Amino acid sequence: MAHLVLTVVGDDRPGLVNALAEQVSAVGGNWERSELAELAGAFAGIVLVTIDDDREADLVAALEGLDGMLRVAVHGGRAIASADAVERSLEVTVLGNDRPGIVRDVTAAIAAHTLSIDTFRSRTLDAPMAGGTLFEATVAFRLPAGADAAPVTTALEELAGEIQVDLTVA
Repeated sequence: MAHLVLTVVGDDRPGLVNALAEQVSAVGGNWERSELAELAGAFAGIVLVTIDDDREADLVAALEGLDGMLRVAVHGGRAIASADAVERSLEVTVLGNDRPGIVRDVTAAIAAHTLSIDTFRSRTLDAPMAGGTLFEATVAFRLPAGADAAPVTTALEELAGEIQVDLTVA
């Protein structure tokens, strides 16, 4: 089986997800996982699709039919690693007054420990009582088997104090 990661982007309008799903299904692909969102009038996302190796070219051709509605890029994926290879997943929640550089600082602290981010979700929202804007992010990453979580946890906690955000590690 081929594992393909599709990146999609287009102007938001009704029916985009269905149009993509129709093309995947029409050639025998299986929609495994996705993250899709509307942001500022644009629709964007990523989708993991599996398909028989001999049907991969058919899927690519079918997705070209969405041109004008969605721009789709196809990236070769790899088989999903066994859960036994991962000792532990960590999730970090960041909440604080919005300012430029928060994402850079948090992701740099994780990258400095050569860890790969699995998911990163963020948003800004109105501060309920104080006024202003809050930044909230949830970041999930994996530690390799046998790795100690203490160094990255300590680095993130120190960073939280420096950039004045609340940080929760789970």
